[in-house]
Amino acid sequence: MTDTAVPLPPASGAWREGDPPGRRRWHAREKPLPLESGGELPGVRVAYETWGRLAPDGSNAVLVLHALTGDSHAAGPAEPGHPTPGWWDGLIGPGAALDTGRWFVVAPNVVGGCQGSTGPSSLRPDGRRWGGAFPYLTQRDQIAAEADLADALGIGRWALVVGGSMGGMRALEWAVSYPERTRSLLLLACPPAASAEQIAWANVQLHAIRDDPHWRGGDYHDAAPGQGPHAGLGLARRLAHVTYRSERELTVRFGRSPQEAEDPSRGGRYQVESYLDHHAAKLVQRFDAASYVVLTQAMNSHDVGRGRGGIASALRRVTADTLVAGVSSDRLYPLPQQHALASGIPAADRLRVIDSPHGHDGFLIATDQVAALVRELLG
Repeated sequence: MTDTAVPLPPASGAWREGDPPGRRRWHAREKPLPLESGGELPGVRVAYETWGRLAPDGSNAVLVLHALTGDSHAAGPAEPGHPTPGWWDGLIGPGAALDTGRWFVVAPNVVGGCQGSTGPSSLRPDGRRWGGAFPYLTQRDQIAAEADLADALGIGRWALVVGGSMGGMRALEWAVSYPERTRSLLLLACPPAASAEQIAWANVQLHAIRDDPHWRGGDYHDAAPGQGPHAGLGLARRLAHVTYRSERELTVRFGRSPQEAEDPSRGGRYQVESYLDHHAAKLVQRFDAASYVVLTQAMNSHDVGRGRGGIASALRRVTADTLVAGVSSDRLYPLPQQHALASGIPAADRLRVIDSPHGHDGFLIATDQVAALVRELLG
């Protein structure tokens, strides 16, 4: 008899030393990273990928910043070291909006992440994994590490900084913290500060992970396969994914239909339940629960006006040519939040709207509309 049992997932889906590197490269920071909340993070490495060639004067560099469960693999096929295709594959490449024959595109994995940059699954200088001892990070800490990477690459000023959702939060912090290093800016589906409702949705996800009996205070990374906080991470993903899509899309795609031959009255699932199960299982295989916690906390900390006299004062620091776009059906980061950015940034014009039925994820799916915005900024 053939054994058809599905193998248990590893305790963490994080990339680890010894795994195929794929297209990643690394930059190691020479000094500990000072943290906004106090203390410092030693031994920081940033994993990143590049496309194209840097001009001799460094003037053609573009910084692409990923969302919560993204990574440095913004373009390219799935391959050893990269379990999924590039998340913005249609935007980067020869002849694309970010034409790699013209632009040098850099996509780092955020510090606190789990795909090559220093995060909870990484080893500390003493050889133990960070796990639950990993420090609290903010967006400003993360872009400080990215600025160090830019220095190492010889990039004094980005021709464009672009990001959506969590990536948009970091892009905004780049333009406020380093206005002289940000020539143009594209902010997609992000707010000037995390709202109470957004923090509330995140809080439920954090509880789902921390209440998993396999969480172990965040110290589970060397547990046996199947012994990580998979149930909690999967539940967090299910909840998040509902907020990422629109009610209309879910209704049109799934309605009340059962999943194939399953009967909900007899313990079976509806199609929409199967859909959420699928996305939960995928994330467990490729992501780390502790990174999900660290990055979600960083998103909750997002407030561009903190320590700067408020949001309006902070936005006036932006000197970059700026476009702000929201997604028409986004219920997680709704359009009024992008309107606040567009009206508060001096160099921004009217709010642009990405017309998509896909909710918050529209900024990843409607690449043709995002490409038009990129071309408008870069000419």
